[in-house]
Amino acid sequence: MESPENHTEPSGVQHDDSHLHGVLQPSTYRSGFVTVVGRPNVGKSSLVNAICGEKVAITSNKPQTTRHQIRGVLTLPNAQLVFVDTPGIHKPQTPLGERLNQRAIDGIPGVDTVCMVIDATAPLGKGDKFIAAKLPLTSVVVVNKCDKAKKSRVLQQLAEASKLSFAEYFPVSAKTGEGIDTLLDYLISVTPKGPKYYPDGQITDMSDEHFVAELVREQLLRLTREELPHSIATKVTEWEWPRIRVEILVERESQKGIVIGHKGEVLKKVGIAVREQLREGAYIELQVKVDKNWQHRPERIERLGY
Repeated sequence: MESPENHTEPSGVQHDDSHLHGVLQPSTYRSGFVTVVGRPNVGKSSLVNAICGEKVAITSNKPQTTRHQIRGVLTLPNAQLVFVDTPGIHKPQTPLGERLNQRAIDGIPGVDTVCMVIDATAPLGKGDKFIAAKLPLTSVVVVNKCDKAKKSRVLQQLAEASKLSFAEYFPVSAKTGEGIDTLLDYLISVTPKGPKYYPDGQITDMSDEHFVAELVREQLLRLTREELPHSIATKVTEWEWPRIRVEILVERESQKGIVIGHKGEVLKKVGIAVREQLREGAYIELQVKVDKNWQHRPERIERLGY
């Protein structure tokens, strides 16, 4: 494995995915893991991206956008916090949904702090309370999307959330950054002393291949119809920089045409948007295949890495 000093980025992705564990730090240095949980579409990934200052996780307004535990690393002079972004916990309708819920729940034990994210613009519902029941009382509640809600609504949501009896409550906006510094100050204060787990400059442990596949899926979520998001999976099948081939899987033949678009228009837009996020010169080749009912087949879910 290359040292961070000698590490080069053949992919054009702007993160260093070499690992450096246990780097010695002064005795006052703090480091720890923070799991971010909540229902779908409450802004967990947007919050992690805002905290880390760069894009770590893809975002969209579609449920089940996040399908993996994704780590975003924030390194400060006095602390390093590793944020674990998790899939939205929901009522599953498919084996894929069950797997995503388990991924999220698996991220709760063994971390230093849990942040439960709720939406300032939506009532505190059964889904929120279901999640809250699985969390330790040392967890904190983060009321997100405060930029979209009136102050009276935010105060009402904080009052409702206080009935969950967790350690602290923070109103924030991942979009504007409001309240994030206060949240971080608290998280650092409750993080134990320890070494850096990742080197300076590394913002995620996601592989380059996984990151590019996720960028393709993010654009497809934005461009395709409501019924398609759950049916789309993406994976990199070839990587010879600057050429990257990404395979897009759908569940039915009728979905293939929607993903390709009229005269390939959808794929063209996806390729352009993804290239703009990579180093200059990247060439993205997109290939659409039908894998019938893949999200209902546990063996296919496993092979796709979910």
